Amino acid sequence: MAGIYLRHPLSLEHDTGSHPENPDRIRAIEAALEANEWRGLEVLEAPAASAEQILRVHPQSHIAAIQSLSESGGGHVDPDTVCSPRSYEAALRSAGAATSAVDRLIGDEATRFAFCGLRPPGHHAERARARGFCLFNNVAIGVAHALAEHGVERALVLDWDVHHGNGTQDVFYDSGQVLFASIHQSPLYPGTGDPSERGHGAGDGLTVNLPVAPGAGPDEFLAIVQTVIATLAREFEPGLIAVSAGYDAHAADPLADCMLDEAAYADMAASVRDLAAELEAPVLVCLEGGYALAALAASVDATIAALKGSEAPRRAPAEAAESQRLRLRDRWPQLA
Repeated sequence: MAGIYLRHPLSLEHDTGSHPENPDRIRAIEAALEANEWRGLEVLEAPAASAEQILRVHPQSHIAAIQSLSESGGGHVDPDTVCSPRSYEAALRSAGAATSAVDRLIGDEATRFAFCGLRPPGHHAERARARGFCLFNNVAIGVAHALAEHGVERALVLDWDVHHGNGTQDVFYDSGQVLFASIHQSPLYPGTGDPSERGHGAGDGLTVNLPVAPGAGPDEFLAIVQTVIATLAREFEPGLIAVSAGYDAHAADPLADCMLDEAAYADMAASVRDLAAELEAPVLVCLEGGYALAALAASVDATIAALKGSEAPRRAPAEAAESQRLRLRDRWPQLA
């Protein structure tokens, strides 16, 4: 699969001090990719998102609040979420990476995936609230752009960050056009993501929360992707697959208790690649969490190598796959 990588130096100017979500994350990722000649990807500088693009997800009051805090010298939105003088500009580039990636993915049939390697991340940002290190919801802005500007009728958002993607859930909770599926450790911040949270109105049944217990490992995550996500996606038939790619389920990560490694991320990415090829849908990947620098860099590199490659992913063990089929039988018996 041909792919592109989007970046911008302003990702290094979003100054969060000693916070675990800091510029060293980008430096580590880019050093690993440079060492591997960017895996042959076309590397592009992300443009700033337009007001129109962000307004599809966030109200003007939210945008203005982030801009004002940033341009007045910065400060804390909440104890976990920091703005510095250039954070607003950096956030525009993070969101713009997602929308420009969609333009390329939909407009160029030869480009089948895009990796947006920018910060601040986005999946905790709700419609009208920045939180959890996130200012604007980048993946949601990209998906909304695809729906509004490119005639995409349905999209899948797969969130494999170890923390629940509460912001993306909030944005699309009543949408009949977006299937949102989150694999996340529970209990853990932000405390949302119970399976009973399943959407509202036209979106009823299209929010799919798949919590795992502390200590969950590669077999469980891979079985969820290959069994539950793949089955639901085939039924939903999305024209775009978006991945909120957090790497904090890695065993080395200090903020959670799951046990993935780089090979696990490669297997999940290859499974998404094969599913996307089957559905003839491009893949948008937006960087989310991951705070152990060496593990983060190696896992991003493994993800990109798998998306670009053709090697078949490891199949989840039969016992793990069967346990996930129980989720299907309990909630979507018609698909089991």
